Amino acid sequence: MNFFTLGFFTGLSLILAIGAQNIFVIEQGLKKQFVFIVCLICAISDLLLIFFGIFLFHYFNNLFTPLIELILNILLLLFLINFIWIKIKPSNDIKLDSANDKKYLLNTIYKTLGFTYLNPHVYSDTVFFLGNFSKSFTLEQKYLFGIGASISSFIFFFTLGYLSKYLSNYLINKKIWKIINFIIIIFMSFLAFYVLTNILK
Repeated sequence: MNFFTLGFFTGLSLILAIGAQNIFVIEQGLKKQFVFIVCLICAISDLLLIFFGIFLFHYFNNLFTPLIELILNILLLLFLINFIWIKIKPSNDIKLDSANDKKYLLNTIYKTLGFTYLNPHVYSDTVFFLGNFSKSFTLEQKYLFGIGASISSFIFFFTLGYLSKYLSNYLINKKIWKIINFIIIIFMSFLAFYVLTNILK
């Protein structure tokens, strides 16, 4: 197996785990809201973090201390609580197919960046796992490994986003979307509880 293929399947195996970021991408696809931008931000962020980990890992080998992880977990918990509150408050208006509604663009970008860069698992998967995994590779092997892992992220996020957008054609009923919205709230609440247990350890 060459290092491009190794990077591709290693990155794909890490990103397939269901988390808050993936659920958010699915939600944006179902709502048809800025799907391309959301997928692009997630994929480019993975690319940057993957190569950051691969080429600078020896500088950051001891950086991911329990204190740093605690701070990231607290920030993620606060972000998730705010997200859940926006979902459940009475003024929350469910909008479908609002991709041309520009007033939601900055808010969508903010949420995408939040679900990406406030999530400790993003760093543990991209920077620290992939960086540590490839630290003994040659420079050329690192390039191939990083490109393979990055391409897997692009394929995954755009497939996830646009597959959800396609499926939304069968979920245009707002009653159905309210059920989906409730499921998202439950899942995000579970994630918030999980993060809280990590904080209290």
